[in-house]
Amino acid sequence: MKHTLTKLVTLTIVATGTLALSHCANGPVTNMNAASVNPHQLAADSRAALNDLCRKNPGARGLRASAKGILVFPNITKGGFVVGGMGGNGALIRNDGTIRDFYQTGGVSYGLQAGIQQYGYALFLMDDSAFHNINRASGWEVGSSPSLVIVDEGMAASLTNATLNKSTYAFFFNQHGLMGGLGLQGARITRIQP
Repeated sequence: MKHTLTKLVTLTIVATGTLALSHCANGPVTNMNAASVNPHQLAADSRAALNDLCRKNPGARGLRASAKGILVFPNITKGGFVVGGMGGNGALIRNDGTIRDFYQTGGVSYGLQAGIQQYGYALFLMDDSAFHNINRASGWEVGSSPSLVIVDEGMAASLTNATLNKSTYAFFFNQHGLMGGLGLQGARITRIQP
């Protein structure tokens, strides 16, 4: 128990520092992260994660055909004890299936929380505005977007082209670990050049 608590506190401190430095799109942490990314492996992992999500989730499968692009983060790590952090890398899969752009996501949260978990998420970008927002110079604060909908299992079953009215839909997948709740509040997405 003491070892786990020490790991959580260390992870929280590192995540907080990382996020503070990564708010600059060309900050040292962003550049170090980009240098450590294998773009071919990240592209393969992102494609595999999207294919698995669409195989298991009919709502995601339905949105895939009409999305301008899908930003897939196949492996996010989140941990914390009162103060928490999350981070990971992903790829933008364009509607023609190509991958040319890579991104990092990171965020800090606070409140009643303790634990560590891993998961993935995909953002289905349904219009040109959403597609272009991800390349803002200072990064895109995902959780603050009024046009973002987090799709749960109940909503996924009822999504059709007639019910689509938002520009971005988020799907979480492959959740493992012990930490309650998933969300995108405070998450920032920044483009990287691996």
